[in-house]
Amino acid sequence: MKPISPEAIRTAIAAQRPVVESLFDRLAEGSQAEPGIMRDTYGAGENFAHALIARHGANEGLQIRRDAAANTYLTWPGSEQGAPRILLGSHLDSVPHGGNFDGAAGVVAGLTVIAAMKALGLRPRCDITVMGVRAEESVWFEVSYIGSRSALGTLPNGALDAKRIDTGRDLASHIAACGGDIEALRQGRRELDPATIRAFLEVHIEQAPSLVEAGLPLAICSGIPGNFRYPNARINGRHDHVGTPRRFRRDAAMAGAELAMALDRLWAEQEAAGIPLAITFGRFHTDPSMHGLTTVPGVFDFSLDVRAYDPAVLSHLEERMLAIISEIEARRNVSFALGPRASASVGMVDPAIASQLQAAAQSLGLPGTMMGSPASHDAAAFAAAGVPVGMIFVRNENGSHNPHEAMEIDDFLDACAVLTSWVADQAA
Repeated sequence: MKPISPEAIRTAIAAQRPVVESLFDRLAEGSQAEPGIMRDTYGAGENFAHALIARHGANEGLQIRRDAAANTYLTWPGSEQGAPRILLGSHLDSVPHGGNFDGAAGVVAGLTVIAAMKALGLRPRCDITVMGVRAEESVWFEVSYIGSRSALGTLPNGALDAKRIDTGRDLASHIAACGGDIEALRQGRRELDPATIRAFLEVHIEQAPSLVEAGLPLAICSGIPGNFRYPNARINGRHDHVGTPRRFRRDAAMAGAELAMALDRLWAEQEAAGIPLAITFGRFHTDPSMHGLTTVPGVFDFSLDVRAYDPAVLSHLEERMLAIISEIEARRNVSFALGPRASASVGMVDPAIASQLQAAAQSLGLPGTMMGSPASHDAAAFAAAGVPVGMIFVRNENGSHNPHEAMEIDDFLDACAVLTSWVADQAA
């Protein structure tokens, strides 16, 4: 392809503003769930988003394909068939009562890049495919990266049996209801061969207001955390009268509180040593059927998510956690049943792609700041499969996973300009 100037890229991207605003508006209108929006994984909201994006892509002359997990692919064919493709995209589902931009921004960005390149009269050598990924939000089935790992043939054993938290139906039945091919998934057949992918690039809103704090519109991702999770853990003690002396108690709630505070101290200790991580108790409660002012709780349920950027750190944290649990069990005469364990690998961003994105940003007069992701993303599943990945974060004042996500379209278009510059350079 012919060289393209930063000014031409900015002009072409700016011309896409009405289409971008319309796509985001239509996504929000079709998935309202006061407060916020609801694009439930393998449900009506996510189905609506995939259908909308597919219609838009077809109207733009892109080739549309769905795979066994009902992921959506919108492809602009390159001039050299067989050349490794460039994948752009993200997920289209949301958490319950989430915001409109988490995930969807990456899909709209991919479509915007293709439209801008077409307007500039460019034709790529390789296919450029926008991927609308299914089921990234693990809150629904408590399994990470369902859509992307299905496409790559790396879906964990047993994942299809996971139950959706609200319907109680298993993942297999939900995928089948959305037109997927369960038998192909059970056989591990993959839609995407990593050897045929040049790179996977994902634009995503930031998920804590770090860029707002720094006064910057965007940042290049330096790494994606891995995690280990215990979605359904329980502490078993004994229900007692509130007058029971401390030495006789088997108080499950106090054991839960002690674990939480011990892990919080561990987090602070690691952070003081310059090791970034995050520890979250998403659920943390006694048994509602036994609630009572005069009852010592004998059962305590919780979920735990621990994430870090280094596999060795994750291993160390889990060892420390298990040691802490053993001490609490002995001291409080309770037992922990951690239940099924889930995990996701650390996502290593390709250093060459990160450097190229930095250079593209700087050529456009934008900051090339690097920032670690505080959250997990589909890019990590691609990285684990051996695909080079890169990410661009967009400023978001109110964080994500809430109805008040506040991405500015100007910031989003800046990220699209950086991505367009990179694709135009790499697809020549």
